[in-house]
Amino acid sequence: MMQAIPILLFFACAFATAVGMLVAGTLLGPKRSGAVKQMPYESGMDPAHSAWRRFDVRFHLVAITFLLFDVEVLFLYPWAVARKDKEHGLLAVVDQAQSSLIFIEVMVFVALLAVGFIYAWRKGVFHWR
Repeated sequence: MMQAIPILLFFACAFATAVGMLVAGTLLGPKRSGAVKQMPYESGMDPAHSAWRRFDVRFHLVAITFLLFDVEVLFLYPWAVARKDKEHGLLAVVDQAQSSLIFIEVMVFVALLAVGFIYAWRKGVFHWR
């Protein structure tokens, strides 16, 4: 039970902070309302179309592809940092056999990323029309 006290304290502080921000925003926030305040805002320009219009599928393909490769590259960052530290003698967590296995796993991961990139390229996701 004693090990759970810091975790419970963390959750209590997080909850109190969230509730405090909501209450402070409601009490101290501006209360003026009008037609201009209720209008959708996009880059300082008046909206030209309805917000419910359909987007082209290519927009979603580019967005999903960006997220895919952006998030996947984030998975490589901790491995690269640990590998760099190990080469300089600062981190000796794994032995040579484990290090080789980890390297092979990362190369498989990069190969799968390359296959996804080639697939997206062949589907024409990167062509601007």
